[in-house]
Amino acid sequence: MKKTLRILATTLALGSLTFAAACGSSSSSAPTKYLVALGDSYSVGYQPGIGTGPGYTDYAAKHLGLTLANFGCAGATTTSVLTQIGCPAAARAKAGVETYPNTTQVAAATAFIKAHKSQIALITVSISGNDVTACATQANPVTCVAAAAASIKTNVATLATQLRAAAGSSPKLIGTSYPDVLLGEYVYPSQPPSAAQLTLAQESVVAFKSLINPTLTTAYESAQGELVDVTAAMGAYGSLTEMTTLSPYGSIPVPVANICKLTWYCKEGNIHANTTGYDQIGQLVVASYKATSDNN
Repeated sequence: MKKTLRILATTLALGSLTFAAACGSSSSSAPTKYLVALGDSYSVGYQPGIGTGPGYTDYAAKHLGLTLANFGCAGATTTSVLTQIGCPAAARAKAGVETYPNTTQVAAATAFIKAHKSQIALITVSISGNDVTACATQANPVTCVAAAAASIKTNVATLATQLRAAAGSSPKLIGTSYPDVLLGEYVYPSQPPSAAQLTLAQESVVAFKSLINPTLTTAYESAQGELVDVTAAMGAYGSLTEMTTLSPYGSIPVPVANICKLTWYCKEGNIHANTTGYDQIGQLVVASYKATSDNN
C-alpha cells in the first residue's frame, strides 16, 4: 500500500511539474515589439515653450502596446534625414530616444530595424515640412512648393525604400502629412486678416491638396507604405465660407477653427501641433495600423 502511495505521489508531482512548465511557457512574456519613428519635429513632439515631448509617436506606441524607438530630429528635412550626421540633444525626443552621433538618421534607423527585424511592427515617418516652410515667405508660394516637390518625391522614395529593404514586407510603413497651419493666417498675425494673409491661407490649401500630399503618397506607395492624410483629417479641405464661432477670434471659417484648436499657429504663429493635435495624429496612425492588421 505504501509503495502504491509513493508511486501515486511521484506521478502527481511529475504531472504538476509538467503542468507548471506548460503554464510557464504559455505565460512567458512575448518578445518586445517596436514602433520605429523617423522624421522631424512632429516625430519628436515639439511644442513651443516645452521643447520635445510626448507626440503622436508616443500616443501610437502606447495605444498599440509597442515600445517606441524614436530616431526623429527636430529641423530635419528630406535631405538631412539621408545625409546629416547625428542630431543635437535638444532636437531629439525625450521619450524613446535613440542617439546616433556618428551616422545619419536613416542609417541609424535601418541598423536598428535589421538588428530587431522580427520585432518591428510599425515604422512611422514625418518628413518634408521643413522642405517647404520657407515657401510661405515667397512671392509665389505655390510655385515654390511645386519646385520643392521634385526633391521631396525623390528623397522620401529613397528613404521609404531603404526602410522597406531593412524591415522586409511585414511591418507597416506609415508616413504622415501635416496640419495646414497656414490657415491660421486668417487670425494671425492680425485680425481681420490682410489681403496677403488671406491669399497665403487660401494658397496653402492648394499646396497641400494638389502638390505636397500627392507627392508624399506616391513616394510612400513606391515602398509599399501609405500616407495618413493629416491635412484632410483636420478639415483643411473644407469650405472656407462655412463659419463657426471660436473664442477669442469670433466668427471664422470652420477649417481655420480646426487649426486654432489643434496647433499653436493662431496663438503664436508656430507651426507645431499642440497636445490635442498630436493625439489626433496618433489616433489616425493607430486606426491605419489596426485597419491593416484586421484585414490580415
